[in-house]
Amino acid sequence: MQAAGITAGFIFRAVSRTDAIWGEHITPKAIWHVGKGAARRAGIAKLAPRDLRRSCARLCHLAGGELEQIQFLLGHVSVQTTERYLGCKQKLRNAVNDGIDLAEA
Repeated sequence: MQAAGITAGFIFRAVSRTDAIWGEHITPKAIWHVGKGAARRAGIAKLAPRDLRRSCARLCHLAGGELEQIQFLLGHVSVQTTERYLGCKQKLRNAVNDGIDLAEA
């Protein structure tokens, strides 16, 4: 940020073909074009914004992220929506509450 002279506002800025800063920030459409280009280079034929949101949510969950924090990150009003994104299912054979040692509590 210091090298770019950015002291306030958005960090990522659009840059013109002449290397001049253009506008105040990168637009969502520009970010989408970058993502689509990366997907094409990776051999991913079909990619939708929802795919990226779902992948982000699942990676956060696998990294130990709390459901409520992932819900906040994605902007979901309902935790049930977040659970659908994560593909959460109750595992009855290995229930999370089976690990509680009531004798120690």
